[in-house]
Amino acid sequence: MLNLLRFRDIADYTATPELAPASPITGEEAFQRYIAHTLPFLRESGGSIECLGKGGPFLIGPADERWDMAMLVRQHSVESFLGFASHRAYLAGLGHRTAALEDSRLLPLTDANRPFTKEAP
Repeated sequence: MLNLLRFRDIADYTATPELAPASPITGEEAFQRYIAHTLPFLRESGGSIECLGKGGPFLIGPADERWDMAMLVRQHSVESFLGFASHRAYLAGLGHRTAALEDSRLLPLTDANRPFTKEAP
């Protein structure tokens, strides 16, 4: 899954005040809290973060559009993802993600290269 992430300047914990830090933090800092909370559940479900990269200006794309970070997550199956995404303890920390993000996109991907990486018989 390809995640495109745009952070808030200051994280907004209005919806989950119980997760709010004692003093304001940036959206990126709130997202790092989300990652720290999420990784054990993601790994338990067989998933992993394959790439976590800071964004920048587009080489090709709208000049007025920005994404602060891109994250590539691998899961074994849709079922594994759904199990992970509905895990009660994982959901308890989802407020960090909500507080962090101004906008996001999630694009499910399948590995189209897989047939081309096998050696010929």
